Amino acid sequence: MLGSKPSALSDLELIRQYKSSGDLSMVGHLFSRYTSLVFGVCLKYLKDREEAKDAVMTVFETLMQSLKVHNVENFKSWLYVTTRNHCLMYLRAGKGKYNEEISPQLVESEFFLHLEEEPEKEQNLTKLAQCIERLAEEQKRCVQLFFLKEKCYKDITSLTGFDLNKVKSYIQNGKRNLKICMEQSD
Repeated sequence: MLGSKPSALSDLELIRQYKSSGDLSMVGHLFSRYTSLVFGVCLKYLKDREEAKDAVMTVFETLMQSLKVHNVENFKSWLYVTTRNHCLMYLRAGKGKYNEEISPQLVESEFFLHLEEEPEKEQNLTKLAQCIERLAEEQKRCVQLFFLKEKCYKDITSLTGFDLNKVKSYIQNGKRNLKICMEQSD
């Protein structure tokens, strides 16, 4: 594989080579495959082309260190989440140019009181995480692999040792149990 052109290598092979050799060109090849994805995500959140370009460079710079530390199985998904998190942290830090002073009278108006519903999404995510933890171990493992790690049934069978029908059953029952748990938490 060391003789292979970087463009012919899979994402995981490029990451392995970067980790073993420290060759930054491997990260460059890997990142170039997804630059448009990263730029699109940055533009979606930051809503400014120049800030998005800067964010793309920052994500690339942090990538070199992050890949050494994290065990990445699905690079594209991991990169998407990393990029989104970078943008959200950037906006939370107030570095975005869309900062506007809001008068207290406006905040107290009826219309703006509905903005308080945003934390509901955060609460639902917390509830979901708690409900996943309550699942039977087999269901929890299959649900996490299928939905969070985006593994297919075949991959889950080889990772867990469960047969295909069991995997399907654990996922289906896990989804049902999650729904029940979420409804009971309300």
